[in-house]
Amino acid sequence: MLVGPDGTVTASANAEFRQHYPRPGWVEHDPDDIIGSQFTAAREALATLEDSQSVAAIGIANQRETTLLWDRRDGRPVHNAIVWQDRRTTGLCDALRSAGWEEEIRSRTGLVIDPYFSATKVRWLLDAVPGLRGRAERGEIAFGTVDSFLIYTLTGGRLHVTDVSNASRTMLFNLQTLDWDDDILRELRIPRALLPEVRASSGVIGVTDLEVFGSEIPISGIAGDQQAATFGQACFTPGMSKQTFGTGSFMLMNTGERQVTSQHGLLTTIGWQIGGETTYALEGSSFIAGAAVQWLRDALGIIGSAAESASLAASVESSGGVYFVPAFVGLGAPYWDPNARGALLGLTRGTGRAEIARAVLEAVAFQTRDLATAMEADCGMELSDLRVDGGMVANDVLMQIQADTLGCSVTRPAVIETTGMGAAFLAGLAVGIWHDTADIERIWQLDRQFVPVKNSAQRDREYHGWLRAVERSRDWATDDE
Repeated sequence: MLVGPDGTVTASANAEFRQHYPRPGWVEHDPDDIIGSQFTAAREALATLEDSQSVAAIGIANQRETTLLWDRRDGRPVHNAIVWQDRRTTGLCDALRSAGWEEEIRSRTGLVIDPYFSATKVRWLLDAVPGLRGRAERGEIAFGTVDSFLIYTLTGGRLHVTDVSNASRTMLFNLQTLDWDDDILRELRIPRALLPEVRASSGVIGVTDLEVFGSEIPISGIAGDQQAATFGQACFTPGMSKQTFGTGSFMLMNTGERQVTSQHGLLTTIGWQIGGETTYALEGSSFIAGAAVQWLRDALGIIGSAAESASLAASVESSGGVYFVPAFVGLGAPYWDPNARGALLGLTRGTGRAEIARAVLEAVAFQTRDLATAMEADCGMELSDLRVDGGMVANDVLMQIQADTLGCSVTRPAVIETTGMGAAFLAGLAVGIWHDTADIERIWQLDRQFVPVKNSAQRDREYHGWLRAVERSRDWATDDE
């Protein structure tokens, strides 16, 4: 995305790449596809300009926990990227819990022990790839999330860095010291030599190699996708919350300078760091959202396009008591059950395509209510408005279902790709395009606000049915799967 000083998106480009599923519960990306798609999209957007030198800065937002290891000499990956959704390290996580690390991990990193995070993915790669551990211990190998790998490539191998928001999602970063945690590294047998240098989210860290885009462009903004989306939604005041609906769905609440320790299955994470000041957030993550609509389209053939899910769901007044639990790769917050599996419950002879489509959209909304309920309990604040973004929010039917399920307003911005906007804002702040967050608040624009129409009794009755369905999906997978 190219973003102007007034917050207008002047050009954008997208490039898809393949997802790989080598085994049930395993999800991988080819690192060459990641780089290829990024450079293709960037060059397409830049082609709308007369000269790439008119670009003031680059901001990067990325899938956070997705894990890559590569050779420092030539930048070649040693294995496919292991994606955040991947569940192959469930056994490693069980072993960590058995060794008594659950409370230590939570108090040090703000996270729960789960395959979702990068730490056990790194350990798995070191154990699985022949000779890799020795090379890592000799300092020949680099670890990073996608931001690190992109920056390493953009700068011709000169920089191996990440920012605090991405570091805080690895399960290796200590929120108190704001540094990598040596005790956790020792327990997981991960050499510190693998790790990137941790920088602020906004600030010039270097420039692109001249050969990449034809000019040296400053790289001055980095944030994990959900933190970037929160920044792009201008959620700068403690208590403000946003939900991003993408492959999965992710809710973040700004908690300011305060680290809130969740008692209800949420995560404490770093939102961003600017000028030495660190902003924290509470986060809840649902692993499957848009991916469930893709499943309707690609696996079941119930719809021909993702957009068709809205009209099909709107053709019936309710799902007819049908509940869908999208636990394809387990359940995230607040359940943290890697052994849960997907379920479709309440089917009758009268159930058709429309009821199933509506149940899938309702499942996305119910998961958001799970997160909001936990967030309200942890912070002692009632959610009065939720800012939403991501590809799914173009679905008006889903947004109305979401408002009805939560019982509060749901606010959609004019630019729904707030992840990219957040990266742009962070980069622009560092080079003086915007002077402070107040400048950004002034250019944030509303598209539409959805308000609930269901009464609380109906809302609670339907949610109770969801909770019953979730219980039936839990702890389903066995160790010998």
